[in-house]
Amino acid sequence: MYILKIFIQILIVGLFLYSKLLPYKEKLNLRYRGIFNFFDSIFSPLFNFLKTMVKPFQVGVGLAVDMTQIVLLIIFLMLLNFL
Repeated sequence: MYILKIFIQILIVGLFLYSKLLPYKEKLNLRYRGIFNFFDSIFSPLFNFLKTMVKPFQVGVGLAVDMTQIVLLIIFLMLLNFL
């Protein structure tokens, strides 16, 4: 149970770094690109699945927020709370 909590915490930090580094993934050096690709292999299928269920939230004219990362963060935090 303790190891699962640590793994979810790592996923939360990974989600944050993934969202920050996604626009710059081509500029990452080989070491960090490998770590990025690890998290990409986890998060990309989850995001693709969530995008079919969660639509972007309209916050202005022609401006919408992709809610998939927020939904995934909420899921991770709820898992931490229930474990």
